[in-house]
Amino acid sequence: MISALLVVALSAILVSGMLWRQQVQIRRIENQRLLSQAQWVARGALDWTRLILRSEGDTSAGITYLGGLWGVPIAKTRLSDFLGQIGEVRAEQGAATYLSGSIEDAQAKFNLRNLVESPAPGVMQLDMNQVGAYQRLLVSLGLNSQLAKATAVQVRASLAQSATRFQTVTSTNGTTATPQVQGGATGGSFTDKPGIEDSNDSAANAPLQMISVDSLLDIPGYTPEMIARLRPFVTVLPTVSAVNVNTASAEVIAAVVQGMSVSTAQAFVARRQTVFFRNAGDVQLALRGAGVQSTPIDPSELDVNSNYFLIHGRVQHERAEVDRTTLVYRDALTHTTRIVRVEDQL
Repeated sequence: MISALLVVALSAILVSGMLWRQQVQIRRIENQRLLSQAQWVARGALDWTRLILRSEGDTSAGITYLGGLWGVPIAKTRLSDFLGQIGEVRAEQGAATYLSGSIEDAQAKFNLRNLVESPAPGVMQLDMNQVGAYQRLLVSLGLNSQLAKATAVQVRASLAQSATRFQTVTSTNGTTATPQVQGGATGGSFTDKPGIEDSNDSAANAPLQMISVDSLLDIPGYTPEMIARLRPFVTVLPTVSAVNVNTASAEVIAAVVQGMSVSTAQAFVARRQTVFFRNAGDVQLALRGAGVQSTPIDPSELDVNSNYFLIHGRVQHERAEVDRTTLVYRDALTHTTRIVRVEDQL
């Protein structure tokens, strides 16, 4: 009888273990299904956002400003509310799914890619004007301005592995400053004609990919606290880009416009809240009104339109949550959009 009880107990333990493992496996499959569904919803929301950017480009006459439709964030909303508005018969299936998100102008920030220029095919050199602008930005944020040189050297080193290192953004008149050359790490000479000595720089010997602001942590001297301080004002784009004066912050404008203080830039931004800039002439007049020395507007440094946008989206589908940040490029001529980079936080 004791043996029979032991056998029954052992069998019960084995069966309960099998049932537990089966329940865990079913739960894991359900989680994978919910996560996959949430990712597909995020993909659909991204396509819808790209459509907004394209339609905005078709009607904005080459101007990107904060009052546009793209700048309106979406609060946490049920997916069924969206589907019900377009007459979807299965709208009730989205009652447990929530969407939220916003679009951010990536060219409202200082592009670290601008620290390196290509004056001729196959040549990469540090842009001293942009290095000086980044130094001014670091000073205005209370950070070490000496990091500007090390950052520029690191960006140039990382471009050795970039297939877009010689590419430029198409302008509204259909021209490009440099030829668009595809390629890997081979080809091209890298030199510093402005005269910055960096042969002993350790950053030049570490060609790590500079794909985001977090990549600055690979450069000695940067700390996580500094990255958090820089994140609202700095970005890394695949190509050289101009700062959009219609969307940029006062700190970024003061850094790019030489001779402009942060306080003057704040007054400049406050004036922009009533009337946005339509062309370089408007920007020139506003700079004169702010007391800045009259200089010709360089379209490669300042512009009123944007080609790069960061799309922040969040999808909550039952237990699954997807936080997605997507870098999207919008062509200045055709207004078609292309996904450049996607980053998910599951």
